[in-house]
Amino acid sequence: MKFIRGLWRGISALRNFIFNILFLIIFISILVAMFSSPFAKIENGTALWLAPSGDLVDQLTYDPSPLALLDSSNRPNETLVSDLITAIDRAKTDSRISALVLNLNHLTGGGVSKLTEVGDAILRFKEGGKEVVAFGDNLSQQQYYLATYADHIYLNDLGAVFVTGYGIYRNYWAEAADKLKLKFHVFRVGDYKDAIEPFVRNSMSDASREHNGRWLNELWGLYTSQVEAQRELPVGAVNEYITSLPKALPNYSGTAAEFARDAGLVDDVVSRVKLREIFIAKYGEGKEKGQPNGVTMEHYLADTFTPNLNMHDNIGLIVASGTIYDGRHPEGTIGGDSMADLLREAQKDNSLKALVIRVDSGGGSAFASEVIRQEISNLKAKGIPIYISMGSLAASGGYWIATAADEIWATPATLTGSIGVWGLYPNLTDSLDALGIHTDGIGTTELADVFRTDRPLSNAAEKVLQSGVDNIYSRFLSIVADARGISVEQVNEIAQGRVWSGTTAKELGLVDELGGLNDVIKAAAERQQLSDYRVKLIAQPLSAKEQFLRALTQNAKALTSNIENTLLDNAPAIKLFKDLNQQSLFEPLAIQGNKQELNVLAQCVACITP
Repeated sequence: MKFIRGLWRGISALRNFIFNILFLIIFISILVAMFSSPFAKIENGTALWLAPSGDLVDQLTYDPSPLALLDSSNRPNETLVSDLITAIDRAKTDSRISALVLNLNHLTGGGVSKLTEVGDAILRFKEGGKEVVAFGDNLSQQQYYLATYADHIYLNDLGAVFVTGYGIYRNYWAEAADKLKLKFHVFRVGDYKDAIEPFVRNSMSDASREHNGRWLNELWGLYTSQVEAQRELPVGAVNEYITSLPKALPNYSGTAAEFARDAGLVDDVVSRVKLREIFIAKYGEGKEKGQPNGVTMEHYLADTFTPNLNMHDNIGLIVASGTIYDGRHPEGTIGGDSMADLLREAQKDNSLKALVIRVDSGGGSAFASEVIRQEISNLKAKGIPIYISMGSLAASGGYWIATAADEIWATPATLTGSIGVWGLYPNLTDSLDALGIHTDGIGTTELADVFRTDRPLSNAAEKVLQSGVDNIYSRFLSIVADARGISVEQVNEIAQGRVWSGTTAKELGLVDELGGLNDVIKAAAERQQLSDYRVKLIAQPLSAKEQFLRALTQNAKALTSNIENTLLDNAPAIKLFKDLNQQSLFEPLAIQGNKQELNVLAQCVACITP
C-alpha cells in the first residue's frame, strides 16, 4: 500500500506538471495576442508569397484539442482553397502587390479540380499584368500542375519533375481471406460498384478495369492538355517526357532537373542560394537581412480584411466535405443530422436569396444522404433556390444529396456518379473454428443471430440484406430520375456504380453546368438579379471551449507567420507558436458585387477542403 500511495502521488505530480505546462502555454499565447502587433505595413512593390501546405480542401478537418498547442510540426496538413483564391483575387487589384510567388514545396495534393480553381484565380491575377513565379525543390505531379499557371518556374538543381500519369491500384485480399478462413458476404447492385472487389477477388474485374480506365484517361487528358497549353508545349509533350525519361537521364548523368528544363517543363534550374538572390533582385530585400521582400497569405488576408455589413441580400454557402455518416459529426466529415441542422438554419435566415452547397464527398451512409436530401428539398420548397457546386469528388451519397438542387455544377475534373449500392458483411465462423472457438445457442426466430459475425449467415438473412440493398438502389434510381427528368431505365443505363468525369456527366445529363465555386456563386447572383450581395457562410457553431482553443491556435499561427520560413524554410529555429493550428484565419470569401470581401460571423472571438 505504501508503494501504491507513492506511485499515485507520482502520477498526480506528473499530471499537475503537464497541466501547468499547458496553462503556461495558453497564458503566454493570450499575452502575445493581446500586446503584440505581429504584422508590418505592406509597402508598394511587395510580392505576395503563397505557400500552400498539405492537401487543398474545401473545409478544414476540425479537432479542437489542447494537444494542438504541443504539436511540434511546423506546417498544417490542410489549406483552404477559398483562402488561396481570396488572397489571389484581392491582390489582383491591390497596387501594393507587384507579383505573386508560389512556394510549392509543401503542397501534397488536392486533386486537379481544386488545383484548377486556384489556377483560374492565378490567370485572373495575370490579367492585371503582374508577374507570377513558382518554385520547388522537387515538383510532384500535382505541384507541377499548379506551377504551370506561373509565368516562370524555378526548379532546384538537385530536384526533378515527377510527372508519371494516373493510375488506380489496390490490394486484393480474397486468397488471404481464404487462408484465414474469413468469409465476406457481399450485397450490391451495380456491376461497376467495385469498392468491395478487394475483399472477394484477387484481381481487378473487367467491369472495374473498363470504367476506371475511362475516367482515368479523361482526367489525364485534361491534365496533359492544360499543362501543354500553359507551357506552350506541343500536343503529346507530357507523354513524350514520361516515355523518354528512362533513356534520356543517363545522357544527363542522372540530372533530372536539367532534363526537365530542356524538355520545356521548367524555365530555370537553380540552387536555393541562387534563387534567394534572384528574388532579392526582383522584389528587393525584406526587413530580414538576406531575405527577399514579401508578405504571406495570412498577413495579407489580415491586412486586407474589410467587414461587409450588408445584411439584406446574401447568398448562403454550406460546405459538405468528407464521408457521410449518420448523426452529428465535426467539420471535415458530413453528419446527416449536422448537415440537416445547417439547412434548417438557412431556412430561418430571411436575408438569403439563394443557397450554394459545396459538395466534396465520395459518399457514405444512404440514410444520412436521404436525411440531407429531404432537408434540401424542404428548403427549396420554401422558395430558396439551391445550387450545388461539386468539388473534386461528389459521387454516390455525394450525388444523392445533390439531386435535390435546382442546378448542379461540376468542374471538368470532378468525379461524380457512382450511382449504386453495396454492403459487406464479414463472417468469422470458420476462422474461430480453426482456433477452437465455437459458437452455439438458441433464438426465437431464424433471424435472431443475423448481426453476429461468429454465426453463419442464413439464407433468410441473406435475402433480407440483399432486399435492403435492392430497395436502396431502386430508391436511388427513382430520386435521380425525378430530379433529372428522365426515366428510371435511362438512369440505370448510366448508373450501375459507374464513375464519370464532370465533362461526361454533363453530356449524360447528370450535371447542368461546368464551373468552379466562384462561377456557381456568380450564376446564383445573376439568376436572382443581385448586383450588391455577399456570401454568408453557414457553419456549425462552436462551443465556448472550442472557440477558445481555436482562437489560441489561430492567433499563434498568425503571430508567427513570416516571409523567412515561408520562402526557403531556413529560419534559425521554429518559434514557439509557429503554425500550431490547421484552421484558417478567416471564413471563405464573401462577394459584394464584383468585389470580394471576407465574411464576419458571430464567432469573431475565434478570429474567423481533390
